[in-house]
Amino acid sequence: MELNCGKCKVRSWHPHDVESVVRHANNRKIWLNLRDHFPHPYTRADAENWIKGALSARPETSFAIDISGEAVGGIGFKIKTDVERHSAEVGYWLGEDFWGRGICTEALKTITSYAIETYHLNRIFALPFSENLGSIRILEKAGYKRECIMRQSAFKNGRFVDQIVCAFVVERESC
Repeated sequence: MELNCGKCKVRSWHPHDVESVVRHANNRKIWLNLRDHFPHPYTRADAENWIKGALSARPETSFAIDISGEAVGGIGFKIKTDVERHSAEVGYWLGEDFWGRGICTEALKTITSYAIETYHLNRIFALPFSENLGSIRILEKAGYKRECIMRQSAFKNGRFVDQIVCAFVVERESC
């Protein structure tokens, strides 16, 4: 899969992405704003395992953010099940060298449209830490709305932190 976002591409992962993923992902500033399953330090083995898992997953829901043929970040979504089967949680990261350029906003807009259309989703949400103002701003610029604060809902870096629920909802007529 490959989608042109203007400032970047969102595409399927490739085995040759290992080196660039390690170079961009091995950054404590990135780790501080992500779930703990994103390791720090980020090693070659971590990148190999991540890419292998992403390539074997069906449906494919995890993608590289590509600038000039190089994977400089990642974006993906996890489709929920049961009564939440028309919802997904989105997550993303971007190498620090590329922050502040609107790249994540474009990638998020593109992947949101793709996920809604491809998987018939009604709602996509994210749970950024309340201190991650950059990510909250990205979500808002991509059309997501703040819904609530989940107080002390996460434990990161040795302390409890709040998360903000931000969601993109497809407006549909009620029954």
